[in-house]
Amino acid sequence: MNIYKRKSQWKIYLAIAGIAILVISLAYTTYIAGKIAEQERQRMELWAKSISLLSNIPLNNSDPFIDDVTDFLADIGKSTNDIASIITDENGDFLDFNNLDTSANLEYELARMRQNGDSIPIKNQYLSLFAHYNESNLLVMLRYFPYFQLALIILFIGISYWLFSWARRSEQNQVWVGLAKETAHQLGTPITAIVAWIEMLKMMTDDNEELKDITEELGKDVKRLEQITERFSKIGAVPELKEQNILEVVKKNMDYMKRRAPRRVVFEYQPVEPQMMANFNAPLFDWVLENLLRNALDAMSREGKISAKVTGTKDFVIIDISDSGKGIPAGKLKTVFKPGFSTKKRGWGLGLSLTERIIKNYHNGRIFVKESEIGKGTTFRIQLPRLKK
Repeated sequence: MNIYKRKSQWKIYLAIAGIAILVISLAYTTYIAGKIAEQERQRMELWAKSISLLSNIPLNNSDPFIDDVTDFLADIGKSTNDIASIITDENGDFLDFNNLDTSANLEYELARMRQNGDSIPIKNQYLSLFAHYNESNLLVMLRYFPYFQLALIILFIGISYWLFSWARRSEQNQVWVGLAKETAHQLGTPITAIVAWIEMLKMMTDDNEELKDITEELGKDVKRLEQITERFSKIGAVPELKEQNILEVVKKNMDYMKRRAPRRVVFEYQPVEPQMMANFNAPLFDWVLENLLRNALDAMSREGKISAKVTGTKDFVIIDISDSGKGIPAGKLKTVFKPGFSTKKRGWGLGLSLTERIIKNYHNGRIFVKESEIGKGTTFRIQLPRLKK
């Protein structure tokens, strides 16, 4: 199974697990909140009964037992000090309020209380009274707790993911640098030997024009190997960017690949302008174009068309490399630049990953799939910052 398919599946599993945690937490919290709300309702009903009893006790009564009852009923009222309440008559006129600021808008608070639940009638021998109340702050916090908990979990997972990704990227970068420098070191010796052999061949083929052409092409390939060695040696170091005509670099790479491609593959490149200047490192940018052109060739069955188009905007130089190959499935467009992605059975999946690193990290540009359609081809777009004049 492809590593990115497994990664996507793990993301789905984690999302399902997160949703399950939220649902369970919400259900359990809702259950507890319902129990507390029921208890608060019972406390308010008891408080309403205590008010009814207090209203029926004569003010001039001197019986000590009645005094004790009055104190007991007052204590019942204190047990609701965490609940905001308003008492109104049958006409909705305000008679009293509890646990609300004196500057509070009583009409607004009463409207909120009526939305939260039914009013509790207070029995009185003279008036029909009603008690309205809000949920306590504790109950409100409990209802919002699952969302707060979910936010903390998401924050923790996000920070952890960022830290692990940063550590993994640092480790990958160290591996890239070590591998690249070791490759450059290993290539150096055989390239030097091949250069010597080519010089000997040149001395032996003075009268053979065909062998001269072959020797020249071998020389070009060796120079290409030297460029590749130089590219690998630059990985991990800050490359030197120079102001250059990018049209010449695109043409050079198109011509080089055309000589080594099947004859039924058509290369199309017509510069719109005579020159277009940009800051870039030529050896590394050659690597980018070579990777894209090789991928374009691999996407076709020994015939088709590869085209390059260079345009410019006020802020960017834009290079489009298009092919008429098999295209990239829509579900894989987001992973084409990930290490290990390859549509070839024997591919390592490192070319496009290196390409993105060179464009993004070293040239402050962008590379992405502009468009791709199965059976019709793919267009990769490179954007490099344009020199300001």
